[in-house]
Amino acid sequence: MAVSISIALLLTVCFLGFYVPAPSLASSAGDFLGCLSTDVPSQLVLTPGSPSFKPLLVSSIRNARFVAPATAMPPLCIVTPTNASHVQAAVRCGRAHGVRLRVRSGGHDTEGLSSRSQRPEVFAVVDLAKLNSVHVDPQEATAWVDAGATIGELYYAVSKAAPGLGFPAGVCPTVGVGGHFSGGGQGLMMRKYGLSADNILDASIVNADGILLQDNKAMGDDLFWAIRGGGGVSFGIVLSFKVRLAPVPPTVTFFSVTKSMDQGAVEAVTKWQTVAPALPDDLTVRVNVQQREANFQSLYLGNCSAVVGTLRDRLPELNLTRADCREMSWVQYVAYIYFGDASNSTPLEALLLNRTLTLGRFYKNKSDYVKEALTKDAWEKIFTWPSGVAEGQLVLEPQGGRMGSIAGDDTPFPHRGGVLYNIQYLESWNGDGVGGNSSTPSWINTIYDFMEPLVSKNPRAAYANYRDLDIGVNQVVGGVSTYESGKVWGERYFGGNFQRLAMIKRKVDAGDYFRNEQSVPPLLS
Repeated sequence: MAVSISIALLLTVCFLGFYVPAPSLASSAGDFLGCLSTDVPSQLVLTPGSPSFKPLLVSSIRNARFVAPATAMPPLCIVTPTNASHVQAAVRCGRAHGVRLRVRSGGHDTEGLSSRSQRPEVFAVVDLAKLNSVHVDPQEATAWVDAGATIGELYYAVSKAAPGLGFPAGVCPTVGVGGHFSGGGQGLMMRKYGLSADNILDASIVNADGILLQDNKAMGDDLFWAIRGGGGVSFGIVLSFKVRLAPVPPTVTFFSVTKSMDQGAVEAVTKWQTVAPALPDDLTVRVNVQQREANFQSLYLGNCSAVVGTLRDRLPELNLTRADCREMSWVQYVAYIYFGDASNSTPLEALLLNRTLTLGRFYKNKSDYVKEALTKDAWEKIFTWPSGVAEGQLVLEPQGGRMGSIAGDDTPFPHRGGVLYNIQYLESWNGDGVGGNSSTPSWINTIYDFMEPLVSKNPRAAYANYRDLDIGVNQVVGGVSTYESGKVWGERYFGGNFQRLAMIKRKVDAGDYFRNEQSVPPLLS
């Protein structure tokens, strides 16, 4: 059984102390590059004059919509550090010479902010891809993973060093650990073990003064709290995380069942809303809604017969049988859910360790959290919503289980108790060539507007790792992002935790050096 083409398409997308007035571009470039040359080998710093510069810049852009903006206003350079001292040098030189830093690990920022700036400013990109080591301690059931590693690299390393252990993180293996973990890290084992961020035990970070803080004791409770779901790039450059690994059984089960509207898709999704969050926490059933069909996919930490029995009782609308199931190991599962049948004939290391993706269509993402089940009438409208020239889909991921038992302020990620499921909206379309027409078709905006009275309110919540600049961007006054402008989008991502994040920002980066269009601003008063 192959993973549906629509799912595969979705999953390929698959998110400083004092203010230095910016001098002229020419003086910034020369002084900054000269400063870097003192501590960073020249082969690790690529400038626009290098033939390798544009291929490297574009290599980690996962959304064709951002190729043209990134290349039209490119960074002064791309720094590709191989150790902490190179990152420290980039921060110190950037602060000294008015050059801000954009940081990327996997390049999946859904608004492309790890490779580009929407505002005219002098900036450089720090690409962490060469900082990608994973060290597993099977006896302790922990791992230290560099922020530049992908979750595919983490999954593979854990499976080789510690069979019987896994880690709760996302589906797309090319997603970088740095962004994924620091934004929360939703995934198919979150109902059993929580988010990736809930399983971070320690970390190291280069702060706004260019100082390496090697563990959570050095950074203090507040900063350590902030980087576990509050967006690490607002507070420094996280270099590595120590994570708690999770036990997984020898056999896990995948199933895929697709229902059309004529086959009862609307009725099945309507019932799924309350059934899925209440299932045993070792069973996750998510749904992809697209082209008047619903595709139900599972991760069950056990064998097929058990999950068939459970869902015959709890969700008989699926008509699930053993023929719909595939049993496999956990590491085979994390490859299969993304690569489908290719994982049957291709070595796992060739899949999970491959950081490259073919640049495809243009994408736009939005997100919501649902606390009250939608009616059947609402779902009938959603299933038949016109998409025009674009392809629109909704991915529904259930919560409940462990997610509902963690306090909303335990980490900056607040979407816990009372949430039935989250929604990712995804619209994809063909541009006029790579980097061509980037204007978003109407499907995602119109259906998002329709959903407003049906989803969470006051504020309407959103997931930070599905970044959406439509919900607000920072305004900069006197060289510092204002708290009031940040609050507009920040409370949607972080709820009541946003104020604490802004207070921590004031403590560790009052001058707002680590800044982008949706970075946490310092609360200065």
